[in-house]
Amino acid sequence: MTGVTRCSWCGDDAQYVAYHDQEWGIPVYDDQTLFEMLTLEAAQAGLSWLTILRKRENYRQAFAGFDIATVAAFSDHDYQRLMADAGIVRNKLKVSSTINNAKVIQSMNASGEQFGRWLWSFVDHKPVINQWKALSEVPASTAVSDQMSKALKKRGFRFVGSTICYAFMQATGMVNDHVTSCFRHPSFA
Repeated sequence: MTGVTRCSWCGDDAQYVAYHDQEWGIPVYDDQTLFEMLTLEAAQAGLSWLTILRKRENYRQAFAGFDIATVAAFSDHDYQRLMADAGIVRNKLKVSSTINNAKVIQSMNASGEQFGRWLWSFVDHKPVINQWKALSEVPASTAVSDQMSKALKKRGFRFVGSTICYAFMQATGMVNDHVTSCFRHPSFA
């Protein structure tokens, strides 16, 4: 889509623009996609989001389409396979945290607590629509992402710091941080 104003962070890379236009800030409720985005945001720590976005299909293949039960059952052999996979970020902590986090989600769901519903409770089950005029106003973390991070860690999740949680909240539409001049800001709907 040409001739529209976008958030400046997406630049003009076609894949980045498509992600901005079709995914970022759009509410996601299903556990599998939430697990995928939590994994990808953790993988992004210390790297650019575009790097991870370009590896996304590799991540989907490596982690069985982010099927929670399958990833939770990954063995040491699977871990070694992942550590040898050049298509993903081969960081020991990031890879092991993904397997661990799948196990925690599976445990939550098995006890009758739906992961997505629990996550959305941090924003009262409705997106927070911010009114930032400039990218420089958008925070890296908030009190809510601090709370989410602490709660996730208390449940046993790993690689879920407040900055990762806030990026995750933005990516999954819990928070809509499109700047007010962006055509994806809800005021343009």
